[in-house]
Amino acid sequence: MKKIVIRIRRFFRSRPLLKNMGGFGMLFVGAEWTQQTLLKKVWVDPDPKYDMEAFKRYSFFGVLWYPVIYHHWYKWLDVRFVGTGVATVGKKIFLDQFVMEPPLLIAFYVGMSIMEGREDVLKECKEKFITTFVSGCVFWLPAMAINFYLLPSSLRVIFVGVCSFLWCNFICWYKKQPA
Repeated sequence: MKKIVIRIRRFFRSRPLLKNMGGFGMLFVGAEWTQQTLLKKVWVDPDPKYDMEAFKRYSFFGVLWYPVIYHHWYKWLDVRFVGTGVATVGKKIFLDQFVMEPPLLIAFYVGMSIMEGREDVLKECKEKFITTFVSGCVFWLPAMAINFYLLPSSLRVIFVGVCSFLWCNFICWYKKQPA
């Protein structure tokens, strides 16, 4: 058993993108599972079945979309802005929240609408973008300060995945709210 664990660690150490995809994906889809479980077991949804199609949509974003983009984005940021000084961390946080996040948030709402087969794929984005972005600033600015100031680059995407689990619980809940 110990040899298997060592091989798995070695495999993922040499393939950080796969590690990020697996870890982030589990956390992102886990947030949707948490929301559906709360809805069905605590808030008593009359339909006891899980929405498997929603899991597929969140899997796309959690395994193939966000971790791949973040993996390359954080590598670029760490090469371009070296160090953990206040000015450097401030630049990284600013770029992450105000340059990278808006298009990713738009892609999330529009992409989900496309996968859900909605007629107006921009409607939900128009209605929810501002509230989501402002809430994201309150949540993500301190989280990214921790990420860029305290953590080594090898843990950035996984840390963002853990934060995303919390954040995605909000997004999953907010996405279910009527506009």
